[in-house]
Amino acid sequence: MQNLQFIKESLDKFYKSYNLTERINSDPIEFPHRYKRPEDIEVVGFISSALAYGKVTLFKPVLERIFGVMGKSPYDFTLHFEPKKDSSLFKGIKYRMNKEEDIVCLIYLISRAVKELGSLKQLFLNFYSPTYDDIGPALSGFVDYFLKTDTAVVYGKKVYPFGLLQFLPSPAKGSTCKRLNMFLRWMVRSGDGVDFGIWNEIPPSKLIIPLDTHTARICRHISLTKRKNADWKMAKEITENLKSLDPDDPVKYDFAICHLGISGECPSIPSIDKCNNCNLSDICLPALEAVR
Repeated sequence: MQNLQFIKESLDKFYKSYNLTERINSDPIEFPHRYKRPEDIEVVGFISSALAYGKVTLFKPVLERIFGVMGKSPYDFTLHFEPKKDSSLFKGIKYRMNKEEDIVCLIYLISRAVKELGSLKQLFLNFYSPTYDDIGPALSGFVDYFLKTDTAVVYGKKVYPFGLLQFLPSPAKGSTCKRLNMFLRWMVRSGDGVDFGIWNEIPPSKLIIPLDTHTARICRHISLTKRKNADWKMAKEITENLKSLDPDDPVKYDFAICHLGISGECPSIPSIDKCNNCNLSDICLPALEAVR
């Protein structure tokens, strides 16, 4: 690994220079930013993160339709949601591997949680302990809760089809849990205008970086991981290295790093023009090679 202090200086410069709030409308976090009440923010955040895979231009119209159905208060909608009565409202709404019934079932699972416990936060806190090194065990419990709920009211029998399971990966199975970790980042972090910080019972130091192909590639380039496979182990390794740079808020760099890849500013194949204009070029190994 390169010198940690040098990496920290470059990452901090990159983080401070990156126009974070300008990218909100190019990110699924745009949707919870439309709401003021914490209970609406967490429901909208959970649904938005669940469907946030593939291109933003593809999943954004689907989310627009879902939240259009749910009205001014998605929390109130879920609180009163009854599959037999309300499923038809989502007729024709689907996204890639998630069928109409899978989206209805996701809303039903959220509905069960808020009816039983009052909020998604309380559900998560039921599995969380300050003694945990990170949020991994709590996230596993959170997911297990949903996967133990009887889905027969939606599917006609108790089944968990792939389109539903795709919403609910678990660290216990080695998944990166990118979208769930992103949701938790939204709920827990605050202070830079991007994340909400409404689950303040959990310190940001417990978060795990939301790891997608862009983040994994860039983190390899800047020596935050040597692992080849993007999985839970890689996400933990990157987070541990980031803790060496900022023990209290290690995943603060995530939004900027991810959007560096999404925007194409960091291309898959190094480009001298783009690399020369990147604030991470002095610690990015492919960039250093490209300009030699």
